Amino acid sequence: MTVALELPASTDTRDPQELLNAVAPHISELTLNVFDSGMSLWDREIALLLRDHTMVRDMAERILGNAVMYTVGCMEHPEVHLGVGKLVDIGVHQLILDTPVWWGICRLYNEGAYKHHAPFIARRRDGLCLRTAAYLKSIGFAVDEELWAIDGADCSPCDNKVPDSH
Repeated sequence: MTVALELPASTDTRDPQELLNAVAPHISELTLNVFDSGMSLWDREIALLLRDHTMVRDMAERILGNAVMYTVGCMEHPEVHLGVGKLVDIGVHQLILDTPVWWGICRLYNEGAYKHHAPFIARRRDGLCLRTAAYLKSIGFAVDEELWAIDGADCSPCDNKVPDSH
């Protein structure tokens, strides 16, 4: 007896740009500030990254995309210990600093609960970044392996296991 497995014609991956733009209807604070430019949320966060950091658009998009993947992964899977490196953390901090957008993200992906930012002082050096990238891949994200490998074992001092914290 021969058993044939049918593999899907294409692999579905979760698009961080779509995930971020889906937050727009969940933003209720300071909407004039957030939506006055007419930009999508994705383009807004890219513009803010470019305004505040020395990088080209391609790098800003790579960083933001992986930050969205990490953020959504942490919120959807609070039972899994995840961590982020310095480079991707730039994008996570961008999301947190744009508080009306952050509240919208929390409403949509964190069951409405606010996720605080409460970092430890010391950086972790246990390879959590690489394990996080592997986990994000396993839940359908196309991670930018180069960005995660840059920090490799030198993860941020953030700990998503502190109650309601990145």
